[in-house]
Amino acid sequence: MWEHQSLFRVSAQLFAEGVFNLLDRNLRPEVFLLGLASAKEADEPNAVVLEPQSVRYDPEDFLEVKNRAAGTEANAGPREVVYHLHPNDHDRYEKQRWYELVCHATETTLNELSESRAENRRSFCAVPVSLQGYLVTVVLQLAADCYDGYYTLPKPSSTRPGNLPHAAVLEFLHDCSRALREADTADNDRPMLDRDYNELLRSAGRRLMLGVSPGTTHGLYDACNGVAALRHEGDEGIGTLLVSRRLHPAIMPVLTLEAPVTMRDHRSIRKLLELSEGHTALISDSSHVFGLGQLVPESDAQFEHLVTVHFTNHYSWEVSHAHNVLMRVVSNTPRLPQGRVAADNFARVASQVFPSLNPDSIDYLWDLAHSATTQPTGTILVITTGAAQEAQRLSRQGFRVVPRIMTPSVLRLVTNIDGAVLIEPNGMCHAIGAILDGLATEKGDSSRGSRYNSALRYVNSSTYPVLAIVVSEDGWIDLLPS
Repeated sequence: MWEHQSLFRVSAQLFAEGVFNLLDRNLRPEVFLLGLASAKEADEPNAVVLEPQSVRYDPEDFLEVKNRAAGTEANAGPREVVYHLHPNDHDRYEKQRWYELVCHATETTLNELSESRAENRRSFCAVPVSLQGYLVTVVLQLAADCYDGYYTLPKPSSTRPGNLPHAAVLEFLHDCSRALREADTADNDRPMLDRDYNELLRSAGRRLMLGVSPGTTHGLYDACNGVAALRHEGDEGIGTLLVSRRLHPAIMPVLTLEAPVTMRDHRSIRKLLELSEGHTALISDSSHVFGLGQLVPESDAQFEHLVTVHFTNHYSWEVSHAHNVLMRVVSNTPRLPQGRVAADNFARVASQVFPSLNPDSIDYLWDLAHSATTQPTGTILVITTGAAQEAQRLSRQGFRVVPRIMTPSVLRLVTNIDGAVLIEPNGMCHAIGAILDGLATEKGDSSRGSRYNSALRYVNSSTYPVLAIVVSEDGWIDLLPS
């Protein structure tokens, strides 16, 4: 299609891995390019081009995409047409509409192929760009089970993302379309997609907060960051903000301000946040705070789940809907809510690491692992067949204990101090507060803390079968090996 298409595809793949690995490594992003020749019939050579050619699809899979797009437009019925005074403007409008129909037809075709082949993939397409006689679109595929496992807002759309992964997909594809328009310029020797990964996630967070705001009010994401960054009389900002339109029937007013306070006035909002307590929260339409209120009981016919912003501590806040956390923001960096380790996933990994364990022993270890995941300050639980030897080796870097069977109640006590708890697969504890060591590994993640990376080094370097549950202070929970 054009000279640098392989370079662009590799750049987009690396960009996708950098962005979505920060959200959830289980999303496993995959990027390829699809080109539809603008002036060729479907049965002509090179009417459909794939980059790379080794992708698991064939050009024949996409021969009907343009016909499908044309059929969608024909079956849509009467539509409201915007006529522009200048002919060129109207042509651009119609051309953009056609590109969007092709994008939708491509997405539908790919998802149908994945379903018919029982592939665990969810496909997303960027709006095509006309390049060297081809309509070129960037296709992003994510692991369907992981992507679908996150809570989604009702009625998502291309302008209202359903959750943070959806918002990140929209931002990623927007960047890809922008870069495609510059991909074939003679002076473009820069990396084609060189945006900072966290900056893209911040834009995704803004897009998500714009979607939950009443109307089309911008600025809620940055306002929440500004409020969370402030202290009031030395105390961290902890409180709740309900986001809804004014006079919402599901909110019982408690106190109404005569003059609403703009969300841009971070100091005043931070001070008012001290008034929120329990079920009483500040009420905002995302541009102003106009008082205090409470949601009506769930049994009330007017009850409706509203978006809630919880300010958890200094520079940290999270947004939730229907008791499901959509996004956590720490130091202006959005992240997904890290769920608890699933029992079936733990059992699967434990049986792989320790094949001799019976189901009762795995259930007992699961009780301990689940207890560790409730530790709010973070901890590491290390299950290894060499717990006794490792406790001896690390005796100067922790506290050896008289061997005893670990119980969930005792585990909650011993995880109050820093360091790892070393236990055998039979539940026998040999050390607490152990500082783990190990060789550096390429699997390390500089965006994660020392607790995660030290556990990762230890697991990869251990000469014994080992399973580690890592609970970070920011709420992330990891099972190593993954």
